[in-house]
Amino acid sequence: MSSQEPHYDDFKLIECNDWFVIIDKMPGISFHTEDDVLGIVERVKAALGFKELYPVHRLDKLTSGLLILARTEESNRELSRLFRERLVEKYYLAISDRKPTKKQGLIKGDMERSRRRSWKLCKTTENPAITQFVSTSLEPGKRLYLMRPKTGKTHQIRVALKSIGAPVMGDSIYSAETAGQWDRGYLHAFALAFEFGQQSYRFTSLPSIGEHFISPIFKDVIQQYSQPWLLKWPEVKA
Repeated sequence: MSSQEPHYDDFKLIECNDWFVIIDKMPGISFHTEDDVLGIVERVKAALGFKELYPVHRLDKLTSGLLILARTEESNRELSRLFRERLVEKYYLAISDRKPTKKQGLIKGDMERSRRRSWKLCKTTENPAITQFVSTSLEPGKRLYLMRPKTGKTHQIRVALKSIGAPVMGDSIYSAETAGQWDRGYLHAFALAFEFGQQSYRFTSLPSIGEHFISPIFKDVIQQYSQPWLLKWPEVKA
């Protein structure tokens, strides 16, 4: 995207049209207002001077990246339908400092509550979370993951990476023992692709915060993932 896009302290404006707004949310900002601290939806409304915005999907507090907010009830219904019917392609970037049990493929399983705020992946597949992924070495001891969730479960990507032994760096829930070593949680909603109003939309936004997300080696390695919808992805079986 152009470097001339408006950039606020808590988000970067990527797209604003009559139907929806797309922002790149900064990490560490809650989705909902909590204890009188404004959530990202209220912050965007205030910054852009909109009376109403409708959240179509959400991002965890530690996760930065692309978020769609509908501007009308009609566009909210349609965009929500696209998400519900899995017609929106979502792509996330993550970095882990652990060695995974596999470097690409499919992670599939039911999710259930574990301890405190965490979830865990089960071997059953009655209503599974499904995530495709590829990865590449970033630097010694660190690996970059490109994740493509096919479902939208709570903490899905964080749990998926934890299940292959490679939790997100800086994740205070799923990598609590080392989270304090890092300057942020290394998970970013990188790209969205969908059809709306007989028009195709493709958006990407690279992370702008985090030592390992803005390093020269990251900027070099990420080029192979610049158009994630064109990659050959692991097959999802029914």
